[in-house]
Amino acid sequence: MLPAGSRLTRRDEFASAVRRGRRVGRPRLVVHLLVPAAVPDPADAPPRAGFVVSRAVGGSVVRHRVARRLRHLVRPHLASLPPGSRLVVRALPPAAEAPSSVLGDDLDSGLRAILRRTGRRP
Repeated sequence: MLPAGSRLTRRDEFASAVRRGRRVGRPRLVVHLLVPAAVPDPADAPPRAGFVVSRAVGGSVVRHRVARRLRHLVRPHLASLPPGSRLVVRALPPAAEAPSSVLGDDLDSGLRAILRRTGRRP
């Protein structure tokens, strides 16, 4: 589970990260990252993450399982994200059958690529 201060909860937060942030696609998920222009104080603005798992992935049991696995995989990466950044991970239908190790590999490579594009070190 992600700490409460590290979760995206409002629709406008998700929308701004998806619309204005950088995007990297992988076979089982898409990673969106919005890094603020001004770097805030790291203590005041921790990086936050949210997840989008649509009905295309599967029924409610499958969607919740995928979301739980993604939350578990994202948690260790939060410390490496820039302060104040917003991360949205969108699961694609193949994520339903993928083992956690494969989802983790997709997430790792997506985050490395997106941080490289933003000029930040992974």
